[in-house]
Amino acid sequence: MCKDGLLDKDDEHGGWGNKLNNRKHRVCPVEIAGGLDNRVRRWIQNPRKILKFYVKEGMTILDVGCGPGFFAIEMARMVGKSGRIIAADLQEGMLQKLRDKIQGTELEERITLHKSEKNRIGVSEKVDFILAFYVVHELPNQRHFFEELISILKPKGRALIVEPPLHVSYAGFKDTIRQAREAGLVR
Repeated sequence: MCKDGLLDKDDEHGGWGNKLNNRKHRVCPVEIAGGLDNRVRRWIQNPRKILKFYVKEGMTILDVGCGPGFFAIEMARMVGKSGRIIAADLQEGMLQKLRDKIQGTELEERITLHKSEKNRIGVSEKVDFILAFYVVHELPNQRHFFEELISILKPKGRALIVEPPLHVSYAGFKDTIRQAREAGLVR
């Protein structure tokens, strides 16, 4: 989604272990966050339809690379008052956009904003479900990322990894799955 607006400022955008001076591992900048959350995308990638088999009322969910909250907000509705979303992002600007959207709403109590660190997500709470939508290709150390996901998931927890077909080739995605399997995430 961010092919033309990619940044490589390591001090602002970090990235699980290495400097982001390689185009392959750049994160989507806050300046084009509007393209991540709009009606056209909602029509093409309807969060409720995509997540209906994964998200249940009362769950605790980690949304890794939550951006401006495209999935986090709908998941917060789906988990209900007894559930909770941990919306994690490396960029404070993305978290601020989400904070602005939920401020003063009932969702503010259900969504916890978490700023990830350069080399790790940094969440210690165990979760039922992890969503990493269009994120993994931005990470230079995918294996480390998958190992951290395993440490965060509850024993019967599940993760959904989705990658953009325009950024990630079939061979690249197969390699991502291989790394997830080697880390123990795929059973």
